[in-house]
Amino acid sequence: MGKRKVQVVVISDVHLGTYGCHSAELKDYLKSIDPDHLILNGDIIDIWQFRKRYFPKSHLKVIKTIVSMASKGTKVSYITGNHDEMLRKFSNNQLGNIALVDKLVLNLNGAKTWIFHGDVFDASIQHSKWLAKLGGWGYDILILLNRLINWFLLKLGREKYSLSKRIKESVKGAIKFIDDFEATATDLAIQNQYDTVICGHIHQPQKRVVKNSKGSTLYLNSGDWVENLTSLEYNDGSWQLIHHTPNSQKESLEEDSMDLPTPEMLVQLITHH
Repeated sequence: MGKRKVQVVVISDVHLGTYGCHSAELKDYLKSIDPDHLILNGDIIDIWQFRKRYFPKSHLKVIKTIVSMASKGTKVSYITGNHDEMLRKFSNNQLGNIALVDKLVLNLNGAKTWIFHGDVFDASIQHSKWLAKLGGWGYDILILLNRLINWFLLKLGREKYSLSKRIKESVKGAIKFIDDFEATATDLAIQNQYDTVICGHIHQPQKRVVKNSKGSTLYLNSGDWVENLTSLEYNDGSWQLIHHTPNSQKESLEEDSMDLPTPEMLVQLITHH
């Protein structure tokens, strides 16, 4: 099966090195496309949560796939995020077709496009980094438990269930944080006359036009590869929000089984912190 030709692809919040990362699905998606420009919009490798005892081959294969794409002519821009902020000391460096940057501004078909991770808007990261790291640890445990639950649900022929989405939808503070994040990003984009603004960070895939008294902008969020399995694709002047799904339920069961949490995994994750 031939690869789809795409001008620009944006993915973010992969969190390689954590139990929640859907590395097999991401590799499958990357193998299906041939982009001119691949933008990795932050939190690709989760340095915050990194532990020597957990970095499986399937996660390493994602890195190898990206390097292979670069070696075959794809331009790769790695935009740093908060979970891989240690890389920021090396920003504005380039190795072959791979560039490490903190943000990008592109001109796509005459549209001025601003791309950055978005953690700069998160007060908990800017002022209480230890609290943000604790939250990341709790999120990883939640995702690990959720994977176990979904494995049983799929075995019973039922649909998957997202604990974190349910929590976000029921907690007013989480909803307000997302709303405030999107409002800040779009207000700044309109103020600086960007036609399009693209973020990651909040794991909330989105595509919508935002207007205020000063103008309008297209707001895009690439989502994540922990829960939503989403990316952004640009072709012929138009952005599409892509939701990747495994080829079959059988394949989905097999991929979930690969990272099915064991009691040892849970103990290691908890005791490590």
